[in-house]
Amino acid sequence: MAGTQSKSSGGRAKSATKARGAMKNAPAIAEFSKEEELNAYREMLFIRRFEEKAGQLYGMGLIGGFCHLYIGQEAVVVGMEMAKEQGDQMITSYRDHAHMLACGMDPKGVMAELTGRSGGLSKGKGGSMHMFSKEKEFYGGHGIVGAQVALGTGLAFANRYKENGKVSMAFFGDGAANQGQIYESFNMAKLWNLPVIYVIENNKYGMGTSIERASSTTDLSQRGASFGIPGVQVDGMDVRAVKAATDYAMDWCRTGNGPYILEMITYRYRGHSMSDPAKYRSKDEVQKMRSEHDPIEQVRARLLEKEWASEDELKALDKEVRAVVAASAEFATNDPEPDASELYTDILL
Repeated sequence: MAGTQSKSSGGRAKSATKARGAMKNAPAIAEFSKEEELNAYREMLFIRRFEEKAGQLYGMGLIGGFCHLYIGQEAVVVGMEMAKEQGDQMITSYRDHAHMLACGMDPKGVMAELTGRSGGLSKGKGGSMHMFSKEKEFYGGHGIVGAQVALGTGLAFANRYKENGKVSMAFFGDGAANQGQIYESFNMAKLWNLPVIYVIENNKYGMGTSIERASSTTDLSQRGASFGIPGVQVDGMDVRAVKAATDYAMDWCRTGNGPYILEMITYRYRGHSMSDPAKYRSKDEVQKMRSEHDPIEQVRARLLEKEWASEDELKALDKEVRAVVAASAEFATNDPEPDASELYTDILL
């Protein structure tokens, strides 16, 4: 019995040592080619313009219920999408429009779902928080805080069972990081060495409460330490840093090392949702982030500095993106609402 305990303890010690090493080895930044910079710029700009339009439609009363915008956080999902392989899965919370767009879901279908129309990706019955695409390996938007983390762990269990080499990415916020079910998921994920990346999108505020007032420890990348899960903090406002960290975490998971935590230090410019006036922070704080750390402006500056794009070319790209978003809004405001009979379809009894 004593020998068995000693062997088990030795295995845990080796695992903890390996985990500590992994935290130190993750690269800080990726070198982007011209094509990668332009792709990142377009994808982030597309998300920004889409979310701005969604905010306008909400203000006009065309979007009902909840609506959580991703403005300011674009580098996180775009950088991670650049590191994905075919078949890797993504699951997130209610701040989900950007994740859908990044993985290639139809923007018309996304916008139509926001406005509750029959052409929406959930037939107009799910709204902002509940859209899915099996084809794109996107498993939702979820309204219950932290619930998607357990589901993302389940996706990783399926990958491990099938031995398909795929990785699950479970996104959640700094506020959700204090939910108990997340730690139950951590325990199972490490116990079975599941290929899952836990992505903590730390935008500084859980609803209206700053992380300093809500969390006894604010380095959320270390939340898995007691389970032997390594983690790193990442500059979530720099798409190159996100890509580099995700590449490392993907390799960690694919080679059988188990789960990994990426804490993306980011910032949302708008309130928690469209109904939140965000009076708990100053306008100066928001403006400072916009002027010094905006993820899109960072890429734009590099493109101009390296002469990989001109001002006119970037303006033309913005015009192209705006046209796609406008077409999505046009579709979403003219598509018919679901027929009353749809109340009884897609219901599990």
